Amino acid sequence: MLTFVITILVLSLAFTLLNTLSLPKIKSIQPGSKQSTPWSSVNIYVPLRNEERNVPVLISNLKKLSYPELTIYLLDDGSTDKTGTLIEELTSGDTRFHLLNGGHLPEGWVGKVHACYQLSRHGNSEYALFMDADVTLAPMTIESMVMSFEPGTGLITGFPRCPVKGILGHLLVPMQHFVVHFHLPVLLANLTVYPPATAAHGAFMMFRRESYDHIGGHRSVKDSLVEDVHISRELKKSGYRVKLANITSLVTCDMYNSDQEVWEGFSKNMFPGLGRSLLLVLLLTILYTAVYIVPLYWAVLGITGTLPAVYFIPFLLGVLQKAVVDFATGQKKWIALLMPASAFVTVILLWYSAYLGLFKKGFSWKGRVYK
Repeated sequence: MLTFVITILVLSLAFTLLNTLSLPKIKSIQPGSKQSTPWSSVNIYVPLRNEERNVPVLISNLKKLSYPELTIYLLDDGSTDKTGTLIEELTSGDTRFHLLNGGHLPEGWVGKVHACYQLSRHGNSEYALFMDADVTLAPMTIESMVMSFEPGTGLITGFPRCPVKGILGHLLVPMQHFVVHFHLPVLLANLTVYPPATAAHGAFMMFRRESYDHIGGHRSVKDSLVEDVHISRELKKSGYRVKLANITSLVTCDMYNSDQEVWEGFSKNMFPGLGRSLLLVLLLTILYTAVYIVPLYWAVLGITGTLPAVYFIPFLLGVLQKAVVDFATGQKKWIALLMPASAFVTVILLWYSAYLGLFKKGFSWKGRVYK
């Protein structure tokens, strides 16, 4: 058993290293960089629902963007707090900003998807960036992204750097990056249009507008709780490549501010993200238990002398694998030591998400429940 687990971990570490090195890293271009041709036009679209906590930082950050051909649309999606009022106050006099009021949510639509669809009906730029209200961008982000598009690329997306808060935040938020670096064949995802090899993060998705319109935009995934992945697959089905990049030097996302938000956010995405497959839930449970959770028990017994010291190796390999990802994505370095606990909580949350989906309890987010 020990030899088998070590073999799996060594192979997993090697694959994670390959993926990490294969993931293109988009770096900020230097201020004052010149284009040989005029800059393309860009629309930024931000859906907001009860985001008064994030609005001041969001608006301040967007105002600092240096891109010359920029128009920003913000949609107040039925907020019951001061979201709309704050946006009006903080954008007054800046003609780049346009505040929209969201309409009634039609049956069969997911709230955020409908908000993005409404936003997309405004503006006619060459590029369209959909981002969340809790995202902040480096000043030269848009220039860097525009220059990173290649012929045939319909979308550039990536997982932002995510500062962590609370117990569950430390355990679960960095696992987003880990899952991608460990499970996704990055070269296959970026160099082909094979739909199953796809990952995306809805907090930051920059489309070539032509490709977005070609697939019908967010209308094509109107009932999806993981619309980021599904809209990326629609692009690939239409022949467009999707570039998944390491954007952590440019994009930061303060995703969750409490353990409750972490729990609700991940339980909403986990089971739907696996295609509601109970088989995948079971296989991941076995894998994570065998190679990340049990090794902690072995390590303790190894330290105390109950087992030979060689039983400490699987724990070290699991931590090293996590450390590779954390280092590449700008996460706190010591969090890698929590890998067994992260794996354990991931498995628990995975089964809870499956329970919500299989028994039609519904996934709750921002005051809305989706079956």
